[in-house]
Amino acid sequence: MSEAVAKRPKGIQLDRLVQDFRGLDPNDPGLWPLAPRVAALLLILVVVLAAAWWFDWSAQSETLEQKRQEEVQLKDEWLGKKKQAVNLDEYKKQLAEIDRQFGALLKQLPSRTEMENLLVDVNQAGLGRGLKFELWKPGAEQLRDFYAEVPVAIRVSGNFHDMGNFVGDVAKLPRIVTLNDMKMEYGKDGALKLDANAVTYRYLDEDEVAKQKKLKAEAAKAAGKK
Repeated sequence: MSEAVAKRPKGIQLDRLVQDFRGLDPNDPGLWPLAPRVAALLLILVVVLAAAWWFDWSAQSETLEQKRQEEVQLKDEWLGKKKQAVNLDEYKKQLAEIDRQFGALLKQLPSRTEMENLLVDVNQAGLGRGLKFELWKPGAEQLRDFYAEVPVAIRVSGNFHDMGNFVGDVAKLPRIVTLNDMKMEYGKDGALKLDANAVTYRYLDEDEVAKQKKLKAEAAKAAGKK
């Protein structure tokens, strides 16, 4: 008996709620019962929110996300520039040291007018060790960005000890000279012979550097047209 009494009010309320939604006049919502009016207002609110999201808020959300990503990127750039600014003095010192080292290396490269003296020094290094030059054939210059390579094919004959001293003397020259593709063998006369490609280097003057840049620019332009 008690359970029937407890369940009866709920059944009456549900029936009443269903009854409130029946026979509603769409032309006069002001006379609707409370429950349909609340439901209608909630439906209108949901429709308005959905329309606002679809037509406006979604675009604003995407814009906001883009701005957040830009903010993170700008913060990273700012931190990077801040680190550079903090270490600016150290960077200047490193740059000055690089310039000094580059200048020291550049001094080891002769100019065009000094090339003849350098080749004479290489020749004298061999003669001073008692070696005999059987071949001395300068090759064509190979131009680089700021320097040129001057290859010289050489063949000297003598004993092994003198050839070793000759190689050491060339390495000690104040100007840079490298001996490449060295090959030793005994000739038909029984003498030990050394064939090598001596490469000397010289720096380009301002006119030559400008000419090199112009040629590279023209080559790049021609390649772009193709």
